Amino acid sequence: MSPHLHESPRVSAATPPRIAAESTKMCREIAESPLAIARQIAANAPRVRALAGALRRDPPRLVATGARGSSDNAATFAKYLFETRLGIATMSAAPSVQSVYAAEPDFAGALFLAISQSGKSPDLVRQAASAKSAGARVVAMVNVEDSPLAHAADFVVPLHAGPELSVAATKSYLCSLSALLQLAAEWKDDAALREALAAVPAALNEGVAADWHSLVDGLVDASSLFVVGRGLGLAAAQEAALKLKETCGIHAEAFSAAEVQHGPMTLVGPRFPVVFFVQDDDTRESTLAVAGSFRARGAHVWTIGAAADGCDALPLPATRDAACTPLVAVHGFYRAVNALAVRRGRDPDAPPHLSKVTETF
Repeated sequence: MSPHLHESPRVSAATPPRIAAESTKMCREIAESPLAIARQIAANAPRVRALAGALRRDPPRLVATGARGSSDNAATFAKYLFETRLGIATMSAAPSVQSVYAAEPDFAGALFLAISQSGKSPDLVRQAASAKSAGARVVAMVNVEDSPLAHAADFVVPLHAGPELSVAATKSYLCSLSALLQLAAEWKDDAALREALAAVPAALNEGVAADWHSLVDGLVDASSLFVVGRGLGLAAAQEAALKLKETCGIHAEAFSAAEVQHGPMTLVGPRFPVVFFVQDDDTRESTLAVAGSFRARGAHVWTIGAAADGCDALPLPATRDAACTPLVAVHGFYRAVNALAVRRGRDPDAPPHLSKVTETF
């Protein structure tokens, strides 16, 4: 880990660090992500090619996703990835429709994609079984292959993240994004995206040297902030906001750059912190324009993936495809939020009131 992320001249006097940032399980698991992704790409190649071939021969009428927590943020990424690269409508299906309301939606001809680290949440298992009974082809992306969700699926795409002990999911989330990218590349038979994904582990390793101390210093005493992204970057904003809440105890709200000006902007004034995730695609200019409008109101703005006048630009390794940028950006953000949690006197591995596996019904 770069010393820039855990060594800083200023520490909040109220909550001095009790542990070192580099000693947390979260830090170790973030560092394992490049190898885990490379391992996943190689191990899953034959399996994902077979699934992609089946999807091309018998295309689904739509994709429905089922997920909770960080996995649901990965499902947001799946929506934009599949709709922009494959042209197939992708929707988020609520597990409570089956588990609480006992309704049975019609999924005939659909691909139902369940994403989970543990594969143990009863409502997701119930939802997958219901979708299968209703005529869907069920694919489970899970880190634990021998899990109830995997057993309920027609096809399993292992995440290969390896054991994850910190409550804050990191490498399993990143492996969910890489699994989605691999599926999209094979489904479309997109050689350029396939090559771009293969280069991601090297980009993650390169990003370790990036200096993000301005973000850690700027948020050490924050109580509330916005995290903004658009399109493929919206999932990154959602995941970053979740991690800020659970590891740092900061009230962070995630917004699309297209929605944040429709009301939330009224809360933004001088020094209000706002973090933007930006990727080099058709959303770039409009997202940077919103960042500029926040800066004009006096907000403290950080941009990840691009530079904007008056904003603190956080360096990010280049990617060969904009669809890979959110994965690299979140990896950098994880390293910063681990350091930030420690600076705020918190243990990112054991957030209050949370457990590693949440079993919703």
